Amino acid sequence: MDFDYSPQVQAMRQHLEGFIERYVLPYNGAWHRSVAKGVYPPSFMEDLKTLAKAEGLWNLFLPALRADQPGQGLSNLDYAPLAEIMGRLPWASEVFNCSAPDTGNMELLQLFATPEQERQWLRPLLEGEIRSAFAMSEPDVASSDPTNLQTCMHQEGEQLVLNGRKWFITGAAHPNCKLLIVMCRSGDERAGTHAQHSMVLVPLDTAGVTMVRNIPIMQHHSPEGHCEIVFADVRVPVTNLLGQAGAGFAMAQARLGPGRIHHCMRTIGQCELALALMCERTLERHAFGKYLAEFANVQEWIAESRLEIDQARLLVLHAAWRLDQAEPAQKNSQSRVDVSAIKVVAARLQTRVVNRAMQVFGAMGLSPDTPLAYFWTWGRAMQLLDGPDEVHLRSVARHELEQARECRGATSAYFTLPEQLLAAPRIR
Repeated sequence: MDFDYSPQVQAMRQHLEGFIERYVLPYNGAWHRSVAKGVYPPSFMEDLKTLAKAEGLWNLFLPALRADQPGQGLSNLDYAPLAEIMGRLPWASEVFNCSAPDTGNMELLQLFATPEQERQWLRPLLEGEIRSAFAMSEPDVASSDPTNLQTCMHQEGEQLVLNGRKWFITGAAHPNCKLLIVMCRSGDERAGTHAQHSMVLVPLDTAGVTMVRNIPIMQHHSPEGHCEIVFADVRVPVTNLLGQAGAGFAMAQARLGPGRIHHCMRTIGQCELALALMCERTLERHAFGKYLAEFANVQEWIAESRLEIDQARLLVLHAAWRLDQAEPAQKNSQSRVDVSAIKVVAARLQTRVVNRAMQVFGAMGLSPDTPLAYFWTWGRAMQLLDGPDEVHLRSVARHELEQARECRGATSAYFTLPEQLLAAPRIR
């Protein structure tokens, strides 16, 4: 394992940081003012996207790009530090066509789409002409166990008919969102538990698709939306089935591994920014006769944050490296435990580090004057979104127990029993 960034990635990191500093950060205030007025995306977003594409900072996330597709074709390990940089400014990813859930949806289409589906949906997504959403979670069942999903699909002649309700569908409120990838129950009940769901491509403007609301997270509305959507007798052609019928779970696993790495690295970028803000604040804020930086407990917060961020980054990079090294047929099984581990570590990291920074900032840390309050709410939400911590911890524990069963008895030599003491061999 070698986690040194290659010369190519080092150059891209510098290029990306310079681009954000020169062109994106100066628009940060304007972005927030525009969104506050209900104008989203801001008018300057297309100009920034055009400039990013011209400078080769486009579609940085997708390893399997073909020669005729725009982007860089970076590995998961190479993309990870770039995601960290973009994560510092939550709206920046769209500038580079690297926003979730589009990244995962493009990967799904790259892997499983027919040529016609590629032409209709993948090409416009790769060009940044449209946005998309992934409709999986449901309000009426525990979606932490995806076998509970109830939105159903059946075939009538040459049409697929969908009925159900989905919620917390990220990106569905974006004005450019044109496509929903819908996970729905489709299989024979006699089939295996994980062979009863399929993915269907549903244009957002299809009759019967109703956007109920944009759900706030911790009282904060995301302009791109975390939406509740009802599907009432929604009809699409059978050609809108993505991949094989009943293969939805296997396809979802192919999508989730890289996506979680992206999420975790963006989280680490936000934690780095929170730590930088905290350190600057301690050097400026004076209380009880000295600067906050001189208090031992504050120094401990800073040190703990640095150690935890670096530990989390190494774990995520290790997961990305293992995903890149795995054979195609083994990617899902090999990455499942790794991505479960980083998902838990990153979400917990964000709430801890940002909470310390908020404490240092005092009342300002609770206000929208800094990004800290938003970072904290997103970190807390991450402990539920994309699978709650408990589910991921169970995956890690099951893996450890499976290994223990395979090696059962291997630790017996480390026990020291009374009869062993009496029969201990003498060293001559």
